[in-house]
Amino acid sequence: MALTEHTLDSEQLLEGGFLRVYRDRVRLPDGSEARREYIAHPGAVAVLPLTEAGELVLVRQYRYPVRQTFLEIPAGKIDAGEAWLATAQRELLEETGYTARRWHALPVAHPCIGYSDEKIAYFVAEGLIAGDSQPDEGEFVEVEHLPLTEVIARAQRGELSDSKTLTGLFWLQAWQSGMLRSEPL
Repeated sequence: MALTEHTLDSEQLLEGGFLRVYRDRVRLPDGSEARREYIAHPGAVAVLPLTEAGELVLVRQYRYPVRQTFLEIPAGKIDAGEAWLATAQRELLEETGYTARRWHALPVAHPCIGYSDEKIAYFVAEGLIAGDSQPDEGEFVEVEHLPLTEVIARAQRGELSDSKTLTGLFWLQAWQSGMLRSEPL
């Protein structure tokens, strides 16, 4: 059986600063109709910055929707017309103050497929050069360096719950082991 649902009509319910919310009427594979609500997102990047000492550069920040502070990999939304790599380079600098000599692309993930079309492109940044962070207005982050082994241990103990960070760690380990190939950019 084909599983595709076909859009019959679409209504935009909200347009925010960068998110849009839609309610669509769809035809299901069996011919019946249903409603689907979802968030349209411009896309984002996530960066796994690795120091020469084997540390991962992380950011600690408060996430308002869940009213909690998280330790996570640097990330941010793509701006209109901006390339994935340019977004990754910009976000790394803004949040951590680092630039990188070497970049590697990892796969793209879809973190919230039940209610959003968001996709996140992952990158490894190596050959880090320290500088001054340039946070966006209203963005407050603390930079933290931890041995990659400690970050993975925290994830395995359930102490890290941010899905983009967990996905990034999974792909980073696969890339480091040679199971996931990526040419330098």
